[in-house]
Amino acid sequence: ILHLVHNLIHEEEEEEDKPSQQMQNVGEQGHMALLGHSLAAYISVLDRERLRKLTTRILSDTTLWLCRLFRYENGSAYFHEDDRDGLVKVCRLVINARYEEYASEGYAVLNFKQPVIYQSASGRPGLGQHLCSQLGLPLSSLCTVPCNTIFGSQHQMDVALLDKLIKEDIEAGKLPLLLIANAGTPGAGHTDKLARLKDLCDQYSMWFHVEGVNLATLALGQVTSSLAAGLTSSQPVAKLRALPLWLSLQYLGHNGIVQKIKHAATLVSTTEKRFQFLISVSLCVQQVEDELSSPVVLFKFSQEMSAANLLKGLRQSVSLGEQLVQLVPTSGVDVVELEDEGTCVRFSPLLTAAVLGTQQDDVEALVEKLSELVPVMSSTMCLRQDFREETHRHSPSLIYMEDPSWPGLGAVRYEPQAEGMDESRRKQELEKINTELLKKLQDLDTDIIFSTGPEFGTEEDCIFVGMVTEDVDVSELVDTIAALGRDIEESGRLLENMTEVVRKGILEAEIQLQKANEEKLMEEGVIRQLPLVGSVLNWFSPVQSSVKGRTFNLAAGSLDSTEVTYSTKAQTGRPSLQDTPSSSSKRLPGRVSLSRTTASSQINNDKSND
Repeated sequence: ILHLVHNLIHEEEEEEDKPSQQMQNVGEQGHMALLGHSLAAYISVLDRERLRKLTTRILSDTTLWLCRLFRYENGSAYFHEDDRDGLVKVCRLVINARYEEYASEGYAVLNFKQPVIYQSASGRPGLGQHLCSQLGLPLSSLCTVPCNTIFGSQHQMDVALLDKLIKEDIEAGKLPLLLIANAGTPGAGHTDKLARLKDLCDQYSMWFHVEGVNLATLALGQVTSSLAAGLTSSQPVAKLRALPLWLSLQYLGHNGIVQKIKHAATLVSTTEKRFQFLISVSLCVQQVEDELSSPVVLFKFSQEMSAANLLKGLRQSVSLGEQLVQLVPTSGVDVVELEDEGTCVRFSPLLTAAVLGTQQDDVEALVEKLSELVPVMSSTMCLRQDFREETHRHSPSLIYMEDPSWPGLGAVRYEPQAEGMDESRRKQELEKINTELLKKLQDLDTDIIFSTGPEFGTEEDCIFVGMVTEDVDVSELVDTIAALGRDIEESGRLLENMTEVVRKGILEAEIQLQKANEEKLMEEGVIRQLPLVGSVLNWFSPVQSSVKGRTFNLAAGSLDSTEVTYSTKAQTGRPSLQDTPSSSSKRLPGRVSLSRTTASSQINNDKSND
């Protein structure tokens, strides 16, 4: 059975011939949590009394530690698998509390006063719809509150507009039930104005629910809270969901958890300070004074650009994030899409540092790689237009290919100039030349990377030029691509011509040999061609054969007799193939200088040699 499970896990890798992927690195804390899930399954088969005692102890200990960690005076904890189930449980409790007859009358009491749940426009996508689905409420019970668009942060809930919406709902005979606020939005880590929102909830007797990664920072300061919820469960198996957390708390202890949160906050603080000195790197989210300290850093490639170049800037940010993921994997950075800021790179150590083991050295490595990548990206963006213009200068042999997803210098395609080819033959020639051209460019001794482009790109038979430094001579680069392309095309044409010449030479040699054999037959007579009689006659009266061999000269493309060869024991004095001039003699050397300074010095050296 274990062998079957193994095959199911690696089935896709074996079919597609992929390398076997290693399991995610799980530290000791992770092993404790995994062990908790296994133990919970075993413990669930104990007899009822033992199970009750054990689960009660686990649940009470875990709840006590959580209350101590976040300084709750009286609190209850509810443990669940889906991260939305806790909020569903809270909503049910609030409905029971606000509608006194709900326990006996059920959903009928909701018809008199429709409950309304308020959520921020920057909250988790699909959360409100999930709540309505699980609670059996219509979507009209969900009210999405916009964020500030003119004054304040663009990611914080508009408190004044929320107050207006609540008043309108009350006037319409509805019951404001619950408000969902953010302490760290999913993408950017923003925190709503929690103090003002709490006062508003107290004013209208609404339940105030806060979620987000920034809640972890509450464990760092001396924050008092009066929030308490009766989240209880009478099912022993449901209580066992707390076992993985119980084991983790046993392993880390109160100080261990606080230390992990402090470590993540320190990494964020160091990163923000170091990024302030990086050119062309801007923080997407600036900390607001009344927000909690956010354990998330969002940044992107930033350069003064026109509206036409905004797409290129976004493309550079995506490339920057992808390269940082490969170069510094232990940093845990990833690429996110935000509605206002666009594409950004996110550094959220609170979610990743424990698993990846992120340390201060990883932050330093991240800053170091950024210092190396950003200047190259800046110079690439500045030279893209020059590359386009130089490519157009070599038209129609070179065609500039527009690919919005490519962050490098650009993409080109070499078009064969031969005439008289049908579409199928032209497509084969196009693929052949550009494939050979790519190989030659990759063999050049240069730092520029040439490739076939993105894995899922739409353009075929193209050569994609990677990022370049500011000293690259774009004109020399394009000239090199065009010259190599012409060389490959002419070499292929020469080979085709030579093949045709050889074919014609073979046919001509066959005709001449057949004619010589016929002349020999007429000269010697039929009797000499008989096997036995001819041998005896040739012994008594030998005959000098008039049939001469033939030699084909590849250089001259002519068919000659071998008579001179055998008489002088040497080839004729015609030029050999190696001495024949061709376009291949103009082939570029392996080392091609593509920088402006080096190219100009080479020109001066050539003049002095002349």
